[in-house]
Amino acid sequence: MASRKEDPVEQGKRVTLVGLFVNVFLIALKLAAGIFGSSQALIADAVHSVSDLFTDAIVLIGLKIGRKDPDETHHFGHARIETLAYAVIGIALIGTAVYLGIKALWNIYLHVEYHPKIIAIFAALVSIGAKEGLYHYTIRTGRRINSPSIIANAWHHRSDALSSVAVLLGVLGAQIRPSWHILDAYAALLVSLLIIKVGIDIFKNAMNEFTDKAPDPETLERMCACIKDVDGVQGLHDVRVRTSGGMHQMEAHIVIDGTLTVVEGHRIANTVERRLLDEIPEINSVIIHVDPDLDEQ
Repeated sequence: MASRKEDPVEQGKRVTLVGLFVNVFLIALKLAAGIFGSSQALIADAVHSVSDLFTDAIVLIGLKIGRKDPDETHHFGHARIETLAYAVIGIALIGTAVYLGIKALWNIYLHVEYHPKIIAIFAALVSIGAKEGLYHYTIRTGRRINSPSIIANAWHHRSDALSSVAVLLGVLGAQIRPSWHILDAYAALLVSLLIIKVGIDIFKNAMNEFTDKAPDPETLERMCACIKDVDGVQGLHDVRVRTSGGMHQMEAHIVIDGTLTVVEGHRIANTVERRLLDEIPEINSVIIHVDPDLDEQ
């Protein structure tokens, strides 16, 4: 288990590298089992898994660059690189799923028959177990370090597990009754639709960040409540929040007693900023503007 004090980037790199090595193993296993076990579905699943190596590389690049501190040419940091990374993952999921879906429809139309062997069942079971385990390990890490690209990659692992479930159903169906060979294609078609849904959701979230969409009303209300709870804050307006790399960047105007000194107003603003950063971990940048209540002067 990762230490809470460990660098989030290192945690993200580790979970991604573990996934990469598991993916290499599964590609070799499924390809060999597909060839020697006469399972075209398993060979296709091995080709599907090759896309994982691509997305793992995208995640590693996104983490390395996206979590860098602001510099002279990137005043707001590099978090949008990570946003771009999980947008690419969403596109990769959609593209892979469309390919699998078209292939399944074509096999249904042509009534393609496959007669896989028992070894294909073993490979599919190993793939399901490994990928589902990777999903839980990856998504826990992604949520802990608040990394959208890691979370997106976790869903990619689950999509592979679902693809292997389709392969398993097809292989079992053919083993139980050869006339059920078409079950493989129908199961693959269903899984492709599920993967497309996940890919669209991931890509949509990335586009929301690129267009600076505000977070949901519940999150905004939680932020406003945190500000209003600070002593000395009499009002709040012009709250603006955007998301970059899964983290919120916030600006807000607070109203304070107009008779207070500049130093006292500055102290209240600093208290608001600290409270937000301490109580809402998803926030990594806060700018508070102080407006005096002129009615009290």
